[in-house]
Amino acid sequence: MPQIPFGPNYDEMLHPETIPTEVREKALAALNQDELNPVNLFNITWKNSTNQVRKVVLPPALTGVDANIVVMLGCGFPSGSHKVGPAYSTLIEGLVDGEIVPGEHTILGPSTGNFGIGTAYISRLLGFKAIVIMPDNMSKERYERIRKYGGELELTPGSESDVILTLERTHEMMKNPKNKALAQFELFPNYRFHRHVTGNSAIDAVKGVGNGRIAGFVSAPGSAGTIAAGDQIKTVFPDAKIAALEPYECSTLANGGRGQHRIEGIGDKMITLIHNVLTTDFVILIRDEETVQGLKLFRDGVDTLVSLGMDRDFALALRDSFGPSGICNVLGAIKMAKFLRLGPGDNVVTVATDGFDRYQSVLEELDHRYLEIEPFVLERWAKDIFLGADDRHIFDFRKAAMKEQLFTQKEKDWLKFGYSQAFLDAMREPAFWEAEYAKVVSYNEKIAAMRG
Repeated sequence: MPQIPFGPNYDEMLHPETIPTEVREKALAALNQDELNPVNLFNITWKNSTNQVRKVVLPPALTGVDANIVVMLGCGFPSGSHKVGPAYSTLIEGLVDGEIVPGEHTILGPSTGNFGIGTAYISRLLGFKAIVIMPDNMSKERYERIRKYGGELELTPGSESDVILTLERTHEMMKNPKNKALAQFELFPNYRFHRHVTGNSAIDAVKGVGNGRIAGFVSAPGSAGTIAAGDQIKTVFPDAKIAALEPYECSTLANGGRGQHRIEGIGDKMITLIHNVLTTDFVILIRDEETVQGLKLFRDGVDTLVSLGMDRDFALALRDSFGPSGICNVLGAIKMAKFLRLGPGDNVVTVATDGFDRYQSVLEELDHRYLEIEPFVLERWAKDIFLGADDRHIFDFRKAAMKEQLFTQKEKDWLKFGYSQAFLDAMREPAFWEAEYAKVVSYNEKIAAMRG
């Protein structure tokens, strides 16, 4: 059996400059030239070739606020999304713990898309068969990417709002001891990756921007991995406010809503097990149609953006860097800046999970819904959606009664999957989350030791 090409540990994903020079150079060369070379595992980082966080700072001409909206860009990760990070972290922890065995286990990846793509990709690089369990009504590009990486598809009924069915199917398939699930909604490598790597990268991202501090961090929970970055941000900036974004049409955290929506990658009708609701200060609702209209503006509205005062080269650079969930996060960041009355020098940080490469069919479907999308329509969307974003539909979850609402919902979602009341009660204490995060240290050592 060939030796498993173990990749980086958590510290190396955060600080790629600490990777041995020869390996780092090979990885950077392979990123765009040899996608399926296992050395790409060492490209799982928010940092670019000069070890700077990949980001854009959106101008007031688009956002309508004086605060800086800092967007970390996930499209530069191998496989095109930052979801590859938690997929890798979950698989690598299983390998070093001996719970996942090469040549013996098949990898399951419950997902609505990007985590599934990441699972198929990481499994391919590490020599495992992967089965991705996902809804049958997602963008066709997602299915194509999974198959491209050799992953098999196990489809469940519905769309983004029906992800609970993928979780149920995954638990059924896990009864076969040959299957091991990278269960992003409930396994803590997802939390550890985002708290350590995404959180500390966000702190790096604001160095030299505005006042160099983070006033707010917003993220739309799918698995609620990314929002774990807020836990780390609060250790450095205790006054930072963390907001979870939800579809207006399916506002589960805000009010237990169970509607349908179209923002791929978020709003999964549950509070995931790994969501630390203790640190969620606000829940903000975003209308799903506005995320797709915003994507259309970024993709096809360069002239419109320039007419509003944006630099043309900057507008061109945005075309490939966002998907609907990234637009959702931008809109949430603008709303938060307005709600908190942030001014010049203040920073709100968020992420663009992926890029445009998996959403052409989404825009084609949008084009079918409108009789015409002329430049004046794009201009109206820019003014209404971005410049006209208001601070309505923002729920304050800092009070104990509101936190209890979230804990109650989490119990409803997870007791049926075999988790004990005592385990769920432990999550009510900060010590639980600090203990989970502290495991980064031991996994750093284990991964480095097994890599040799």
